[in-house]
Amino acid sequence: MKVVVALLATAGIAFAQTAPQYGQVRAFLRLMWSGATTCPSGWTCTVSNAYYSQCLPGAATGGSSPTTTATGGSSPTSTSASATGPTPTLVSGWSFIRAVEDPNFHKYLRSEVQNQPSTAVLGDPLTAGQFAVASGQLVQYANLSASTPLYANVQPRANSTVMKLGLTWETTPDEGGGTFVWSGDTLEWSIPTISRPQTNAWLVCPDAAGNLVLFINLGAYAYMTPTGCADETIHAYTGPYPTS
Repeated sequence: MKVVVALLATAGIAFAQTAPQYGQVRAFLRLMWSGATTCPSGWTCTVSNAYYSQCLPGAATGGSSPTTTATGGSSPTSTSASATGPTPTLVSGWSFIRAVEDPNFHKYLRSEVQNQPSTAVLGDPLTAGQFAVASGQLVQYANLSASTPLYANVQPRANSTVMKLGLTWETTPDEGGGTFVWSGDTLEWSIPTISRPQTNAWLVCPDAAGNLVLFINLGAYAYMTPTGCADETIHAYTGPYPTS
């Protein structure tokens, strides 16, 4: 049996490893973590922040995928646009992102199809997503039981007349698609190939279905705003729950 295991390991086949009690397990953004990926029976994979998870006492089924819960709160609840379920609880190391001006005051960033690859939109507090900026990528928490997070991908600019760029959530990073950064609590985006008057300028433009679709505004803030759209800046909010 030992010979078979050694041969499989040499061939590059990974084996699930169980962490010791209070040991580290795979954290969400550290997908290349080569250590343990499950907790012992009766212990739970608990997220401390975006980069570190630990096995702590708590009900968990040994041998299954880690059940991830946030210290001081539960993981985000997946809800639809018309949901009336529990309010999402912020996970340590992540942020809600919301607009702070009318007509989209305290509308929160999420994916159109909750926790799935789809268009970036703003929605009500009950459907708020949670986000982090890592190595210039904007990452959505989505679902910690999944093996892959969601990344904001920016629509390429077709030509110089295009003045707003759409965003989608995808399972692959947007390599070469610009850089997201925080400036204080304000989310900004830039790319060397495009000169923008304001790197924190965004547009929210409702589509035919009523979704509040988010765009990067390549023009001046509050000047020559496209018909039907609203100028916005979007900001991190780190309160325990999204507020209306």
